[in-house]
Amino acid sequence: MGLSLTFLGSGDAFGSGGRLQTCMLVQGDGRRWLVDCGTTSLVALRRAGIDPASVDAILISHLHGDHFGGVPFVLLDGQFRRGTRPLTVAGPPGVQARVTAAMDALFPGATGVERRFVTTFVEWREREATEVAGARVVPYPVVHPSGAPPFALRLQAGDRTLVYSGDTEWTDVLVEAARGADLFVCEAYTFERRIRFHLDWATLAAHRAALDCRRLIVTHMSEDMLARLPGLDVEAARDGLTLEV
Repeated sequence: MGLSLTFLGSGDAFGSGGRLQTCMLVQGDGRRWLVDCGTTSLVALRRAGIDPASVDAILISHLHGDHFGGVPFVLLDGQFRRGTRPLTVAGPPGVQARVTAAMDALFPGATGVERRFVTTFVEWREREATEVAGARVVPYPVVHPSGAPPFALRLQAGDRTLVYSGDTEWTDVLVEAARGADLFVCEAYTFERRIRFHLDWATLAAHRAALDCRRLIVTHMSEDMLARLPGLDVEAARDGLTLEV
């Protein structure tokens, strides 16, 4: 089974380059998964002509707003439109409580309204494979404090494997997570400036030979990294980019 990946949003938390926040749509064998769901994700789905109700699962790397803040909007959209398709939201420990708190803060009373669609929350366990809507997902611990354990995610569906770093400073766990992957989507927040808990391109490039993945594409870039992209020998995400895994 082949997979397609669309970067609905490839930006950082601050809209650098006018990009929407992190949200990737993975499709294969009639299933749809969102990998991260930043606050702008419902807008991104609409822009791409994707019905939010057609998504089977949302896979969250860590609990910062630019990576999970769109979940309350997706849930509310389904509630107002009386959707019936079940939805699984998988993420770090405490994901259900964090989504509920965010939804209550943004739309008081919304969590008390019964939905027509079943919403199931699943918590990642470090390096433990979890079956989510037909995909096998393994979370690997990374370094990015967010009030709950952060993870890189390794998604396998059929004979294709996609790995996503989430946000993290360099850790050798990324080598483990990306081993043998068809595609590794990795943060490159800055060009060479070291920012704690984030990964810069210079550091990533220095470790490129150790990454046993067939293809590497960088994402979650600041203005600094975006300005340097034209001179770099690396594939880079952009909003709306679709590729085959």
